Amino acid sequence: MLLLAAAGGAAAHVGVTPDKTSANSYALLTFAVPHGCDGSGTTKVAITLPAELNDAQPTVNPNWTAEKVTEQLAEPRKLADGSSITKRTSQVVYTAKAPLEHQLRDTLVLSVKLPDAAGTTLYFPTLQTCEAGQTDWSEIAKDGQDPHSLKAPAPSVTITGAAGAGGPGTEHAAAVTDGGAAAG
Repeated sequence: MLLLAAAGGAAAHVGVTPDKTSANSYALLTFAVPHGCDGSGTTKVAITLPAELNDAQPTVNPNWTAEKVTEQLAEPRKLADGSSITKRTSQVVYTAKAPLEHQLRDTLVLSVKLPDAAGTTLYFPTLQTCEAGQTDWSEIAKDGQDPHSLKAPAPSVTITGAAGAGGPGTEHAAAVTDGGAAAG
């Protein structure tokens, strides 16, 4: 059984669609930038990685440059292979080579290794900067709050059971991509 909610329309929000959601798997996360800010073209998209992720590899997009921002960890983090890291990628910042016109859309893809944490929802607060203004896609529904009520939901992915553990198809399942907010 999938532990996923039905995806709301992602057309109006920066959202994410994973190619896989299986715990402990490598996934391609496709972030959709559907429009600019109040008629202004998009110039930068900064995707913040949840603390559960150590790294992300940005996929080349000819319209953007990509930069990985790292942070020093308070304590070394032990990895599954027994090695340790002292820094992690905390954010990937895409900068448009020319502003993405308001009425156009584009996608940005990150490769990540999902943690072994089935049932966990990972949030990717995303700051969309435009020629004039910005939108901070970082709202997360509180317990009991209707996620459709959020104005600027953070893109999210819900991790499912490891491939083979949840039955056929769970490794290719889609997850809520925009915090459950309706298109608008």
